[in-house]
Amino acid sequence: MNIQRHYPGWPSAVALVAAVLASPSQAAPLTLVEALRLAEDNAPSLAAEQAKLQAASSAAIPAGELPDPQLRLGVQNYPVGGPERWSIDRDFMTMQTVGVMQEVPNRAKRQARVEVAAAAVERAAAEGVVERLNVRQATALAWIDRLAVERQQALFADFFRENRLLAAAVQAQIAGGRGPAADAVRPRQEAARLAERQDELAQQEVRARAALRRWIGLAADQPLTGDWPEWSVDHARYAHQLPRHPALAAFEPMTREAQAKVHEAQAEKKSDWSWEFDYQRRGREFGDMVGMQVSFDLPLFPGSRQDPKIAARHAELAQLEAEREALLREHAQQLEEDLADYQRLQRATQRNRDSFVRLAREKVELSLASYRAGKGDLLGVIAARQELIEARLRQVELEAQRARTGARLHFAYGEAKP
Repeated sequence: MNIQRHYPGWPSAVALVAAVLASPSQAAPLTLVEALRLAEDNAPSLAAEQAKLQAASSAAIPAGELPDPQLRLGVQNYPVGGPERWSIDRDFMTMQTVGVMQEVPNRAKRQARVEVAAAAVERAAAEGVVERLNVRQATALAWIDRLAVERQQALFADFFRENRLLAAAVQAQIAGGRGPAADAVRPRQEAARLAERQDELAQQEVRARAALRRWIGLAADQPLTGDWPEWSVDHARYAHQLPRHPALAAFEPMTREAQAKVHEAQAEKKSDWSWEFDYQRRGREFGDMVGMQVSFDLPLFPGSRQDPKIAARHAELAQLEAEREALLREHAQQLEEDLADYQRLQRATQRNRDSFVRLAREKVELSLASYRAGKGDLLGVIAARQELIEARLRQVELEAQRARTGARLHFAYGEAKP
């Protein structure tokens, strides 16, 4: 006998447990380190770079090999007139031919093709490293942006609580006959402005979450944990690392590839050759024959053929070197600007915290005390409170800007290249 017992709420409990077990990662907090790991595992651009590297590696395998041999079939000396016309085996000169022909590019050209393919593999690998650092930097910036918005949103609990206290103080002043009735509207106006600002932050949070989701997928919806990332910003070390900036990293294999193409163009001046072997079948009463021939290219006019190609490859190499130098100077300028901006943000963050926020809070307290004593008006209190709100929001934004600048410097110059 089977006895079934039904307990109220049992299906709901089972469903809750199943949901928790099915999605344990949703409750896990998202650190910056975890976000960077997820980005490397999930970014489609990194998968594309890996496929590019595989393609270049596969294409390099046959780079120095000879072309495929050619099978040749034909009929020679086929009669179309006379008594033996339209016959394939009665005329002694008619031959059915089967042969093999092999083209042999010169050794310098094959070696140059190997160099081009090897450089293409190195270039694909370097571009993969560059893209990995770009993905990590973009993920860090998106994580910082979301943290900044959430920290600003968290301040509004204090803002609304202080607004309610202000409204109560205003009502007390009005009830005691020490303030006009119109003052009762001003705290509500401030609350409306706070709500409007909160809506703007909610929109920014949606954008920040979407930007992070681009790199790490649905894990971007997890709650964040951790403080602002701190990286060691060293001017001398970063300046030393400047030639190895990710944007410049691919130029070294690109230069080798361009040099190999110069060698390939120069190899055009040397003769390629080919050989061919034929078996020639004739009529039954005639003997079969074999034939063999060797042919050579004759680069007799290099001034109008090979030399212009060589000059074009040299020009491409010079263009590449000039582009690298221009980009190096651009990043040298950007490095100086970023370092100066980072130092400015360090000072601004400390100054805002130690001076502007503290002084704004002191101003609010003094203005409110004067208002309660009947020596000040409510507009002064509201203006002082607005300064404090802006200073506290600005503190978060300055810390976020400093973290963003530190991230750009770190991923461009400070992170070890794998």
